[in-house]
Amino acid sequence: MTDQPEDLQHLHERAYAAVDEGELADAARDFAALLQHTPENPYYHYMQGLVHKYLLDWPTSLRHNLQAIELAEEFSQAQHWNAAIAATALSEWDTVRALWSACGINVPEGSAAIEADFGMSVVRLNPWHSGETVFMRRIDPVRARLLNVPLPESGHRFGDIVLHDGAPTGERMLGERAVPVFNAMARLQASEFQTFVCFIRCQSSADLNALLHATAPGIGLSEDWTDSIRYVCLRCSYGAPHHHEEQDESAEWQSERNLGIAAQSRKSVETLLKNWASRHADRHIDAIETRECAPPACEAGNTWWMSINDEADDEASSDEEE
Repeated sequence: MTDQPEDLQHLHERAYAAVDEGELADAARDFAALLQHTPENPYYHYMQGLVHKYLLDWPTSLRHNLQAIELAEEFSQAQHWNAAIAATALSEWDTVRALWSACGINVPEGSAAIEADFGMSVVRLNPWHSGETVFMRRIDPVRARLLNVPLPESGHRFGDIVLHDGAPTGERMLGERAVPVFNAMARLQASEFQTFVCFIRCQSSADLNALLHATAPGIGLSEDWTDSIRYVCLRCSYGAPHHHEEQDESAEWQSERNLGIAAQSRKSVETLLKNWASRHADRHIDAIETRECAPPACEAGNTWWMSINDEADDEASSDEEE
């Protein structure tokens, strides 16, 4: 590349277009070339920090966002949030606290990891893949603990602490209240609870509830996936309402149930289920399965960070777990 303005303008346009197309490696290369010519440009540092955030390259993202903050003439929330996300991923808690303070966000003082209560919300696991959504308790502005039992294929567990993005990409209902949906970006701390998939049979909701509310040593949570897992279209996933045919709610009780049980060991699950089944002749245990899966890799060409309102083509749809 030469120093001619038209060449730099072409490189500029190509870099931003690569971000829009999800070609992050190409965008990173082009912004690096632009910064060689204009190293004091805060916008290119911000974009390079943004690109490397979505590449999950936290040291590079933090470095460029901090450089953008230093060079900027005016305060920018976006620069500070992206820097705080990267610093959180790296457990640089002094830097994190300084960045949240600059944004006017109060967090507990200290030098250790932040542990507060920022309320309940929803997180989309592996947004570049299946996009399973579960509820979470936010313990700081971009960290949260999972409150549901995710499917094993997600590579996540009940109780995991995850890092999520700062901008919501939709809404879900929590009782009578709408709460935002955030994209998960990394699992920061794995839970001690494994996920066991359990297949049972029972003749009534009372039988099922007896199991869901039972406790035993080593059990974290039992969840009836037969009811809790729903497949929703992309528009609903991102909070863009539209008409669906009403579901038939008069269907008879389904005796075969699929459960997700978060537990510290298989023995804990066996004890829980055997105690439950022993109390009624019509309660049956068909199988207990477990598997460990790695989260699916993020592939190029996928603009998973964009909400549906940002997409050029809002007619696309896909299935999502909830």
